[in-house]
Order: sequence, then structure tokens, then C-alpha cells
Amino acid sequence: MGINKVTLMEAYMIETIRSNGISNQELLTQLEQENKSVWESINQNFNYDDLIALYIQDKSAFKSILTDGYHVKFITIKGLQTLLEMKIKKTAGKDYTLSDKGMEHLIVTETELTMLNQILSKNWTIEELPTDIENVQLKEISIQLAYSLA
Repeated sequence: MGINKVTLMEAYMIETIRSNGISNQELLTQLEQENKSVWESINQNFNYDDLIALYIQDKSAFKSILTDGYHVKFITIKGLQTLLEMKIKKTAGKDYTLSDKGMEHLIVTETELTMLNQILSKNWTIEELPTDIENVQLKEISIQLAYSLA
């Protein structure tokens, strides 16, 4: 079936809910009950009706999004920064250098690299950089815009 695609806003909602201690099973239960009150106390700026609609549209696809991961349809540089912070707790200036075309010197685990390769939209490329890191489980990468939209 492949990896399901979500919008950047849907990814934000899912990751915000998860980062506040709500498990995948709790999230599914709340979606089934169309109970968004818990999420609204986490972030009132999101339209959680969109997340409920995505769930209702295809429940098995949504379960796969939570368990198997997802691919974001299109990500801006700011959106990528936010996802890096939400999913792997990496911030610009501390964990990587931000450039006008992407991120440099980001150290990730093999698992994080696999996840990034999966979620990134096609307007981004990941390059593994040569490194002096002795831990073979860690990789230094660069994430760059694959092409200009101009």
C-alpha cells in the first residue's frame, strides 16, 4: 500500500498530540469518539476537525499513519525546522546550522535518518556527510532544498 501522505498541518497536529503524552491508542480512541477537548487544551490554534475528518475518511490508513509513519506532501524550511523540533528534539543553532537552503551538520541516529527520509517531501534531499564521529550509530547529514520554487 505504501506510506500514507499527510499535510504539514496534519503532521503538526499528530506530533503535538504525541509530544504531550497521548499514545497512539489514546489518540485513536479519542478520534473514534470525536473527542477533541483534550487536544484543544494542548493547542487551541489547530482545527482538530480536520484530523477527525482524516480519520473518518480512512480509519485503517490513519492507523497506518500512526504506526508505520507518514510522508508529508510539502514542507517549507520553517515547517521542516518545526518538525525536527517536534519529532527528534533538534533545534537550529544548537543541533544544526540553518542556511538559506536548508540545514547543515545535523547529527542523527540511523532510526532518525530513516524517519526523515520517509517523511520529507520531494522538495528536500538528505546527504550523509563524511564525519569524524566514532559512534557508527550516529550520522552527520545535510538537508537541502532539492529545487527552487522561483
